[in-house]
Order: sequence, then C-alpha cells, then structure tokens
Amino acid sequence: MTDNQGARHAGWKFDNSYARLPAFFYSRLDPTPVRSPQLAVLNVPLAASLGLDAQALRSEEGAAVLAGNRLPEGAEPLAQAYAGHQFGHFTMLGDGRALLLGEQITPSGERFDIQLKGAGVTPYSRQGDGRAALGPMLREYIISEAMHALGIPTTRSLAVVATGEPVYRETALPGAVLARVASSHVRVGTFQYAAAWGAPEALKQLADYTLRRHYPEADEDGNRYLALLRGAIRRQAELVAKWQLVGFVHGVMNTDNMALSGETIDYGPCAFIDAYDPETVFSSIDVHGRYAYGRQPYIAAWNLARFAETLLPLLDDDRNRAVELAEEELAAFGEWFRRHWLAGMRAKLGLSNEEPEDEHLAEELLGLMKEHKADYTNTFRALTRGKPEETALHGTEAFARWLERWRARASRQPEAETVSRQRMLGHNPAVIPRNHRVEEALDAAVNRGDYRVMERLLAALSRPYAHTPEQEEYTAPPEPSERPYRTFCGT
Repeated sequence: MTDNQGARHAGWKFDNSYARLPAFFYSRLDPTPVRSPQLAVLNVPLAASLGLDAQALRSEEGAAVLAGNRLPEGAEPLAQAYAGHQFGHFTMLGDGRALLLGEQITPSGERFDIQLKGAGVTPYSRQGDGRAALGPMLREYIISEAMHALGIPTTRSLAVVATGEPVYRETALPGAVLARVASSHVRVGTFQYAAAWGAPEALKQLADYTLRRHYPEADEDGNRYLALLRGAIRRQAELVAKWQLVGFVHGVMNTDNMALSGETIDYGPCAFIDAYDPETVFSSIDVHGRYAYGRQPYIAAWNLARFAETLLPLLDDDRNRAVELAEEELAAFGEWFRRHWLAGMRAKLGLSNEEPEDEHLAEELLGLMKEHKADYTNTFRALTRGKPEETALHGTEAFARWLERWRARASRQPEAETVSRQRMLGHNPAVIPRNHRVEEALDAAVNRGDYRVMERLLAALSRPYAHTPEQEEYTAPPEPSERPYRTFCGT
C-alpha cells in the first residue's frame, strides 16, 4: 500500500456538526505544517474503535495527517472560541494551539472530535507559538489512557507525532502534536463566551447543539435548558467523585477545562497523590492551593454556578424565577457528589449494603492516612489483599480499632467474604500512573528516544484492577528524594 493509498483507506468518516454552527463560535484555518513528522506512539485499540486502520496511520502519509501536514478527506479544521475563569479571573480564551479536524463517525455510529493539539498559531494564541513539546504530549497520552482504564470518563489520545522542530520554553525542547479524541470540546467556557459576547440567539443555538449532542433525553423534559443544567451537574458530580476515589488531582480546574460531555479534559499539571493529604497541590502555578485535591468538589460546584449564570436567559423569562430554578439545581450538587463518592468508597471497602455509619468509617480511615502520611493507593490495595500490616498505619492503636470496626461492619453483609473481596479488587487499582514512573518513561522517550519504558508502563496501566505479579514494580511510592513533585502546564 502506498502512502497515498494509506491516506485514502485510513477510514476517516467525518460529519462535522460543530462546523455548522455560526462562525461566531470558531475560526476556520488549516494546521501549520511541521518539518519532519514522525509517529512516536499510536493507540491501536482506540484507532480500531474509531474505525481507523492502524497500518495506514503508521504510514508516512498517516503521520503527515496526524501532524497536520495533510488533511484527511472530509476534515474542516477550525479553532474553537471560548472564554473562562482562570484561577477565578474571567478572560477571553479559545484554542490557542489546537485545531478540531472534524467529527469521526465510528462503525457503531458514535461521534468523536478529532483534535490536533500543537497544530500551530490560531487567532486565539494570545502571543503563544501554537506548538507543543513532546514531553507534555506523551504525558497526556499516558495519563489520559490510564484514566480510561480506571473507568473514568476522559478525552483520549490517538497518537503523538514528533515534529522534528524545536519549541522554546525555558529551553529548547523537541516539538510534537497530539491527536486527541473527545465526545466533544464544548466547555463551560464556550457558554461563557456566548453569554458574554454573543447575541441571545447564539447562546440558544449553542444550548440546543449541546442538548442534541450530549443530552438528547432532555427533549422529554418540560424545561429543556433546565434539564441541560441538571444533567451537567449530575455528570460533573459523578466525574469528580471518581477523581477523588483514585486520588487524581486535575490541577487546573478553570471553567474552560470543564467539558459539558462530562469527560476529564486537559492533562496539563495533573498528577496522582501518593501520601494522602487533601491539601495536596502539584501545579507550580497554583500557589494558593485553589485547585488542591480536597477542594476539587467545591471548585466543580463553583464552575457549575458560572455555567448556570450563562443559562439564566433560557431558563425563564423572569430573571428572578430563572435564578430560583438554577439555585435549586445547584443546591443538589453536593448530595449527588456525596452519593457517588460514598457508593465508591463503600465499594473500595468491600461493602454492598448501606449503613448510616459508613461515611464516618471511610472518613476515619482517611483521617488516619493523613495523620500517618499513608500512601492512598497502597493502603486500599493492602486492605484488598487482606494484608493491613503492609500499610503505614500498622502498629497504631487507632488503626487496630478501625480494623475491628471495619471487619464487624463487613460481617453484617448478606454475602460471602469472597464476593466482598472481588468488589474491592474491582474498585481499588493496583497501579496508577505514579508521578516518578511517568517521569522515568518520559525521560527515556524524550531524551534517549527509548519508548520501551513507556510501553511497559502503559501495559501495566492498561489493566489497573488486574493485581498481577507483573504490576508489582509499579506499586512502589516515590523515594523521599523524588518528593515533592511539581507539575507544569506545558504551554
């Protein structure tokens, strides 16, 4: 198969609904070509699920498409406009280095955005170079795929292509383009942009589009736009609960990074906690801890309030009544979050039925973990393995008393202990993308061109609940010399 044949037969099947919205929402432009595109990593299973041929994507022509040097048939590249509260401050934003190629229709009829991140300068670049460095793009690939394997709604990574060109940050770094896959890239910030600078009709068009794409069931509701708000609140409550349950710290929960699809988006300064502490912050720019691990539910509620504000003109003609309707829905976020978090925590503790003291039992364990700086993932892993002596809590009277209460609570379940253990195995990962192992993989790939370390890590992360002997080497927490860990946005 020649390269040109590879392009024709890769399986692209675009139907670009976002491009049919008014031009107010985007700017049409082509990606900026790169010097020498070379495929660094390709997500073969994801390509297959999208209806794409991996062999064609691996060809020279395929790499050129994934880098933005050539456009696949049916692509309508555009940079999306949006606004957002960044660390609490409202500003005009937009895709400063990303272009939406179009929407791929899969063999099963699903619709996914195909976006190239690092594709060049756009009208929204805000004096940036529109490019991305190889390390941060590989990092997003690793962590987004780990999140998918953990069962957490997320954007995904189809491929990373090295560009053969340097990008300049503090130093010169090798450049790359990430091909990102998402249910859509409509954000809270997209609605903020429409509300702040668009005509009333533009806001309604965006809301109708989002309802069609992500909340078609709302058509059966008496107030479709209130149903949109309700649906977004419930999806975000469930999403952030899942983050908390695995110790994920997003790091930059600006409103432009809250997707209306309910997926995790933007893997800039994110990381997973090792020693449990709700005040954990990894991002070098989050100096006041606004987006600390323990604050994520509150920030999600704050972001949703900003979303609700944009919808007020659609909720009711009477603004006071619209505010009342929005506040009623927003007030439910805490209970929805608590419900999902507590259900997940019961599962992590092997509990199937519900008792009033379950929340206190979980909170007490977390308190002990904080006091003794216990590793979050490994504490639950040790309990799952029936080896509490492997935790940092072992030997303390408080933990001994907690174990006694937990075992007594577990004994009041209507099922065998083996069933409870299986539940724990399915909700307590053996491995997460630990920061020091991610850095090890990136160092090998970026600085030595050795992708084998990354491949082994990805293999271990692809089945986080398998608890196999092969995963053992990835369960160790970092050495003291590898702490504290700091992340950077990569822009």
